[in-house]
Amino acid sequence: MSAAYRLLFRHVLSKMDPERAHAFASGVIRALGRRGPAALISPFGAPAESLAVEAMGLRFASPFGLAAGFDKNAEDIDGLAALGFGHVEVGTVTPRPQPGNPGPRLFRLVADGALINRMGFNNRGAELAAANIAARRNRSVIVGVNIGKNKTTEADDAHLDYAAAATAVKDVADYLVVNVSSPNTPGLRSLQSLESLTPILRAARDAAPGVPLLVKIAPDLDDDEIREVTQLAIDEGLAGIIAANTTISRTGLRTSARVVEAFGAGGLSGRPLTERSREVLRVVKETSGDRLCIISVGGVTDAAEARRRLDAGATLVQGYTEFLYSGPTWAASINRGLARLAR
Repeated sequence: MSAAYRLLFRHVLSKMDPERAHAFASGVIRALGRRGPAALISPFGAPAESLAVEAMGLRFASPFGLAAGFDKNAEDIDGLAALGFGHVEVGTVTPRPQPGNPGPRLFRLVADGALINRMGFNNRGAELAAANIAARRNRSVIVGVNIGKNKTTEADDAHLDYAAAATAVKDVADYLVVNVSSPNTPGLRSLQSLESLTPILRAARDAAPGVPLLVKIAPDLDDDEIREVTQLAIDEGLAGIIAANTTISRTGLRTSARVVEAFGAGGLSGRPLTERSREVLRVVKETSGDRLCIISVGGVTDAAEARRRLDAGATLVQGYTEFLYSGPTWAASINRGLARLAR
């Protein structure tokens, strides 16, 4: 964390409601993506040529990218690319706009470098996201689109929502991600069962032929369930797996149990997920070998941790929560660190 950002976080951002602080940061990043500012800052964030990765038929300027959840409506892509992210995964987007869950719904656990969120797929719909992606200036950064079902859609009809969302964004998405692992939409995680997941994957795949398709899984699955979903991804011809989403676990936190309980339900992200995310990566890699692109996410804080995930078999690495704690130079610092570690 830079000294300037540390002061800003301590004296300004940490005193703001987390969701308002996020909106403020998003506005700043959007401004950085305009032609003039982007031209000034891009050279400082640009990854070294040696970091480029070929995966899923795409060229990623860096193996490190931004996970879904930050840029829900695909409004900040140019700014995020200028800051050094090798890819930006937008969303989660649903076929129809929805407001998400009532607030407050985003909480900081500063002592743990973590967040709890129960946002509930708040977004302005897949069609608007598609229009925003199409309007971006930076055409070299890879853009993935994370898709989900609307809250009002019954589980039996979930495949229709995933197909509709995929159809809306297929012409502008470099890859698609089926999100059935968020804990913040009632009943969504039950769709990770093979019986429910298979028609969803097939519907999304058929709706966007030729677009690489991945599935994002929960860290709360046991190892046998992870193996089953990984094998399903292989059998259905998916491009890869994202491992993993937020957790409903609250074990091992430094923040007092009283405070955590007061925050209530939601997915936990950030540093407490480091160990479990490594374990999920190991199980997916052991099951899939080299047959899938594996994107490892959860508790990635610095270049050393990103390198550890790559060495353990990840094709790409993502982060999100640490971005809020470490500030706008975070992606660039990880890129520089990865370049040094590769020497």
